[in-house]
Amino acid sequence: MARALIIAIYLLFSATIAIAVFLFTGATTGFLSGVVLALGCFQVDSNARNRRARRMTERRIADLTRRLDQVLNDIGLRINDASKVIETRTSVQNGKIMAELQVLESLVRGFAARVPQEAGRVTEIAPPRERSGSSRISLDSPGEGELLQSVRRALEQSRVDLYLQPIVTLPQRKLRFYEALSRLRAEDGSIILPAQYVKLAASAGLMPRVDNLLLFRCVQIVRRLAQKQRDIGVFCNISGDSLIDAEFFPKILEFMHRNRDIAGRIVLEFAQETVQHLGVDGETSLAALAQLGFALSMDQLESLEMDFAKLRRLGFRHIKVRARALLHGTGNADAATAAVDLRKHLERYGLNLIAERVEGEDTVKQLLEAGVDFAQGYLFGTPRAVGDDWLRTLAPNDDVAPLATLRKAS
Repeated sequence: MARALIIAIYLLFSATIAIAVFLFTGATTGFLSGVVLALGCFQVDSNARNRRARRMTERRIADLTRRLDQVLNDIGLRINDASKVIETRTSVQNGKIMAELQVLESLVRGFAARVPQEAGRVTEIAPPRERSGSSRISLDSPGEGELLQSVRRALEQSRVDLYLQPIVTLPQRKLRFYEALSRLRAEDGSIILPAQYVKLAASAGLMPRVDNLLLFRCVQIVRRLAQKQRDIGVFCNISGDSLIDAEFFPKILEFMHRNRDIAGRIVLEFAQETVQHLGVDGETSLAALAQLGFALSMDQLESLEMDFAKLRRLGFRHIKVRARALLHGTGNADAATAAVDLRKHLERYGLNLIAERVEGEDTVKQLLEAGVDFAQGYLFGTPRAVGDDWLRTLAPNDDVAPLATLRKAS
């Protein structure tokens, strides 16, 4: 409406001027004057409208620019806030872990102090209480007594090293798990292997302390692997003593409960003999760990005559069998049982079969023919000590290769 009024004014003004010119100079001149004047008015109006439109566009661009800057600034602030939150949570988590380590170490020192200190001949060290599956042993030589003292001091001073051995998928040989193994370090730097210290430590009631430290290190490894976006689990060996220790198992359970967010990446492993002699209390402990989401594994098999359905109910998901026994039978199992039949039998109960102690390519070929999906052994990597340098250099897509950067096991 306003635009039509302006046009009418332009036309009226031009007509008025044209009539005036017509009265003084004639019709032709008056007509041309009116046309030229009308065109001039329309041109001036068009220029004015273009300037207004340009100014409006510039204002809109400036407004949009301000809004965009504000949005980008808000995004930047949110990213900074998120980074601070992540850093805070990481710091808190690391603080919790370090606090837990200090608690565990203090428990180790406190209990280790109860172990007899006298050097020389030790007649007998009894466990703190009766444990099913644990036997009392006599230390009849000075060497055994000295070894026990070395074990005690290693625990007291947290000289417990973590070694990792890869568990791979077949046939790709892709790294899927690590098995974590504990090694004690004597004061002179020599390594004390489990075969040397386990029975002594068990008879003295020290194995729960070893397990505590090992579990802590396993949690550390899993969290570092998760930070590197590595979808790799860790098998952690636990003694039967820890499951039935009324003093320490509740602490272990509490620790695992606080770390249940990584339950899918930690597999707790027990020897067959341990599982067979657990009793009601031990099985209750296994069930408590399984309820937190931690899978269980059985190794050191001497017989395949087991209640696999019961193992599944207890929370077991993996069964390890030595490759030689798997392919040729065990002393207490039917030697004619084919590996493929065992694999299929375990599958019916939701159990994974892992062939361990694989040392040759011929063995791998036979395992592939039997359809075995997982394998472990020196062929794929020896146990190697974990160091901070190795953790920092984990690459996102490497497989067994990182083990080359670890220290060789003694």
